Amino acid sequence: MPQPDQTRTLEPATPLVRPAAIGDVPYIHHLLEIYAAQGNLLPRTMNELYRHLRDFFVVEVNGRVAACGALEIFTESLGEVRSLVVDDGYQGRGFGRQLVERVIEEARVLGLSRLMALTYVAPFFHKLGFKTVPKDTLPEKVWGICVKCYKFNNCDETAVLRELK
Repeated sequence: MPQPDQTRTLEPATPLVRPAAIGDVPYIHHLLEIYAAQGNLLPRTMNELYRHLRDFFVVEVNGRVAACGALEIFTESLGEVRSLVVDDGYQGRGFGRQLVERVIEEARVLGLSRLMALTYVAPFFHKLGFKTVPKDTLPEKVWGICVKCYKFNNCDETAVLRELK
């Protein structure tokens, strides 16, 4: 009887984009800590993540959280893509794009007319229909959240905005 090929690997499962669940919080926290340590986003505590769990979506691959992103609502018209991260082992597979598309879909369902992000990768957002805008055109974000940030007077992120029609 022939032996099975020991070098063959299983095809990865189709990624599933879904709302985050309570059991995902430790994995989301771990991903965010990695990016925060690199200075690419602000850290978030486990407690914050539990309180904002309903804002988050994840990409799950083979039962593992491979990426996450959140929709934060500021006003009746403005939301923000936040905490968008992809595990290094899953880079380049379109998971970031899938999460932003899911956040856009949710923003539209909720009736938001504008979606913004502060980012170090503006070209990524430009490919998804966002335009670079001056930060002062987003006072809801600047005076609601940014003013509390240690980088407030030296913010090096780019503001991007997408109109949702």
